[in-house]
Amino acid sequence: MRSLQQITPQYIDQYLVEQSKNGWCRTSLFTLAGTLCSFFHYAEMQRWCRGGLAAATDAPTVYAQESLPRGPDWGQVRALIASIRGNDPVTIRDRAVILLLAVYGLRAGEVAALRLEDLDFDNELIRVTRPKSRRTQQYPLVGSVGNALLRYLQHARPRCGCREVLLAIKAPRRALSAASISAIVRWRLRAIGAHGIPCGAHGLRHACARHLLAKGFSFKQIGDQLGHLRAASTSIYAKVDLSGLREVAELSLGGLL
Repeated sequence: MRSLQQITPQYIDQYLVEQSKNGWCRTSLFTLAGTLCSFFHYAEMQRWCRGGLAAATDAPTVYAQESLPRGPDWGQVRALIASIRGNDPVTIRDRAVILLLAVYGLRAGEVAALRLEDLDFDNELIRVTRPKSRRTQQYPLVGSVGNALLRYLQHARPRCGCREVLLAIKAPRRALSAASISAIVRWRLRAIGAHGIPCGAHGLRHACARHLLAKGFSFKQIGDQLGHLRAASTSIYAKVDLSGLREVAELSLGGLL
């Protein structure tokens, strides 16, 4: 543990590099660097640390398209689902995981939080708890997803007292974490040769949104599907609606001038 007097500009740079290796994007690193800069500026005024640390804290460049949602295209998603075939417990479970992410556009944490009581097979409903909005949404249980979940529950899910739906296959019996669910997506995408794209669970959420947009659904409908509370959260997908943007670009504005 270093004291503030021991911190150097090189130590700050090393810290930012380590966070980058831990998966932080440039936007998050930019925010972190700004926070550190403000803190060191105040610490210098209070004489808690050596001078010049605030000025030496360099934020990474954030590019104009940094916030564009990225992920596999829908053809890759279909290939991914088709590739997960087999009768072993891991394959049966992973197919249910991928379908939940791709069909409903759920976050990894929302899939991990699903409990047995959230699945209503009699009425063909599934309930999803949205941690960001602290509310529960109810969706129709799509046939392909329902069949995958039912097969998992009957033939692959370990017998234990856990109420979470998705569990680790090997002991100790425990619920899958959000990180484990993203790891499943990365592994399965790489297995079909999908390289050079964000391969975590959130990539499938973006793929779902872009697929709905391409099918003509409104931003309101897409936002409801994804559990967004604010329209601004969904409007980001307008940036990747290339066909819609082309239509706008081709409009003749002569009559408006």
